[in-house]
Amino acid sequence: MTATDPALTALAQGWCALSLLHGRIEAHIERALQSGHGLSVREYSLLDVLSRQHSGEGGHLQMKQVADAVVLSQSATTRLVTRLEDRGLLARYLCPTDRRGIYTDVSEEGLRLLAAARPTNDAALREALDEAARNPELAPLVSVVESLNLPA
Repeated sequence: MTATDPALTALAQGWCALSLLHGRIEAHIERALQSGHGLSVREYSLLDVLSRQHSGEGGHLQMKQVADAVVLSQSATTRLVTRLEDRGLLARYLCPTDRRGIYTDVSEEGLRLLAAARPTNDAALREALDEAARNPELAPLVSVVESLNLPA
């Protein structure tokens, strides 16, 4: 394949469209969450991921797992956790079986904020997808996103 290969050009165009769709959705949700709840997309995502933890086997996430889930580096995730902990939305504690491990739970205040912000997030996502679906370049990607049935 060469740099002018039509398959590579199509691939690059598809990647650009996907990047554009992601950027538009994230910006739309960011504005809605910031104005309605004082949360960034990353903060909301972190609260959401941590709220799904449970007491059973493997129910608590280590920081690397949390970082992977919110698509941030471990250091950026740690800074984000610290910011939300300072706001009273999260609490850290030592793992009872491994004193080297530190877990993070969402506080009651964090759960209330997350519950209030979830409809805003969902509505903003729907709005952003509906808007993107009107763009012929993005419509096929919106269809793919809407067809995904991923486990929660």
